[in-house]
Amino acid sequence: MHRSIPKGGQALTIAIYPGSFDPITNGHLDIATRAAKLFEKLIIGVYDTPQDKQLLFTTQERVELARQAIINLPNVEVESFSGLTVDFAQKVKAQAMVRGLRMGADFEREFDLAMMNKKLYPELELVCLMANQEYQFLSSSLLKEAARLGGKIDSFVPKHVATALRKKVHSKM
Repeated sequence: MHRSIPKGGQALTIAIYPGSFDPITNGHLDIATRAAKLFEKLIIGVYDTPQDKQLLFTTQERVELARQAIINLPNVEVESFSGLTVDFAQKVKAQAMVRGLRMGADFEREFDLAMMNKKLYPELELVCLMANQEYQFLSSSLLKEAARLGGKIDSFVPKHVATALRKKVHSKM
């Protein structure tokens, strides 16, 4: 694969793909698979304690579900992190951050975050990938709600995630 070298003289070889991944979905995996083709190394960063989300799975469970999901992507790793995403990016020496965009509201949120991150870590480039049409509507929140109500979730997540989600949802009832 041909890689052009950016103005700074260094190829974008390491990227992070941060999120809560509670749980990881086929939409997340689609973005990760496509990003893995663009970078030598992709690190899925599982955010430990998001302030604005009610988590169903523990950090370790989310990391393990993601690791099992990416087993066939040799240049993709999974790590948990806490604190600022840009600090995580610096720690792992990432040159880019990958985000998936599903709709206009995602763009507005990502644009705001990108501007803040650029001030905090100017060397970090943002790479946004449009969600596959098949997953435009899919979010972990909707997935968890469907699972709680007994919906068929198998086409939205890897098999091991569907099993873990059903088990977790039923244990909370």
